[in-house]
Amino acid sequence: MSKYGDIIKKARQPENQITSEPEHEAEQFVNLCVKVPLTQRRYWMARAKEQGITVTSVIVEALSQKFGLPENQKSG
Repeated sequence: MSKYGDIIKKARQPENQITSEPEHEAEQFVNLCVKVPLTQRRYWMARAKEQGITVTSVIVEALSQKFGLPENQKSG
C-alpha cells in the first residue's frame, strides 16, 4: 500500500477505538445498519457531536451492556 493509503486507512479508523488485541491482530470491523426516523437521527447526531463522541460508540456501549461481549473479548 502506498504511504498515502496508509495515512487514509489510519484516518478512517475511529479515534476512540479500543481493542484488547495488538493492532496487527485486530478484528475486522463491519457495518451494522439500523433504520431510524430521519428527525431522530439528526437529533442524536447533533447531541453526540456536542458531546464529542460518536453514535457508534454509544450503540456499541448499549449493545455491550444489554448483551455482553463474546467470551474471547471479556476483560478480567
